[in-house]
Amino acid sequence: MDKNELNYDGSWRMIRRHLLQWANDFQVSLTLLTRLPWPWKKSLQTNPHGLTGVSSRKSQDDLDIPEDVLESEETYYINSDEHSEQPTVGRAVRAFPLVGIVIGLIAGIVFAICCGLGLPSLVSALITVAVSALLTGALHEDGLADTADGFGGGRSKAEKLKLMKDSRIGAYGVLTLLLIVAAKVIIIADFDTVGETICALIAAAAVSRAAMPALMYWLPIARPNGLSASFGKPNKQYVLIGIIISSIVAIIILSWTGIIAIIAAIGATFIVASISKRQIGGQTGDVLGATQQISELFFLLALAVVR
Repeated sequence: MDKNELNYDGSWRMIRRHLLQWANDFQVSLTLLTRLPWPWKKSLQTNPHGLTGVSSRKSQDDLDIPEDVLESEETYYINSDEHSEQPTVGRAVRAFPLVGIVIGLIAGIVFAICCGLGLPSLVSALITVAVSALLTGALHEDGLADTADGFGGGRSKAEKLKLMKDSRIGAYGVLTLLLIVAAKVIIIADFDTVGETICALIAAAAVSRAAMPALMYWLPIARPNGLSASFGKPNKQYVLIGIIISSIVAIIILSWTGIIAIIAAIGATFIVASISKRQIGGQTGDVLGATQQISELFFLLALAVVR
């Protein structure tokens, strides 16, 4: 085997390794951010580096992790060595926008089908928003409601965190959810064409899911035994990769209006970060869900204004 063949073989091995890492990261992101019955399932386990993981019922209760994730068959590691072949949450954040693209595309197809059936635009938009929530098991909506209840009803940091962990939804949570859902439905129904709506849904879902890792990086952890704490602080490199991917997607399919919408989503993320820092001194998994919902709304709202 000559030198050129060795170089080719080495390059192919490197490319194959990166592709496998991306595939693994995408699987981890799908498992974390959706509740669909994918053909694979991955569970949270303590990693070999001694960092925080999940391997018991007690850990599940402490970290508030859905049971279907814990009882699945395969394993990925939380916050282990970023260069390891094992998929990690810290590395998988770069694939969050790719999950957003999948969710946005499915939601867009649902909207197109509803419109093709002759349903009114408001009804089609409402069904689309409902399907988007079903795809994630209302994971982000639940985080938004819990955050609203905690920030609105608690006085001290400890009380706010306690309210956010409560599985019951309060008045602040209900009101916030109603306002966010109503605003999304109205905006989605107001786009001029089905194609424009599909592009907006894909871009908004991608950009808003890039906002969550950004908040994980910017803000300290507010609850030391929470799910966000177990993931740790992601590497800046992977956070930036996710932001770049989502931004490129938004600009390609939305042109210059995508830039305006991205700026609006960034502004919304900073607002949530500022409020959360003041209220509880950092971020939790619920705050990450609220960030996704609010940044997605601001993205769509900006498109509605500038189109």
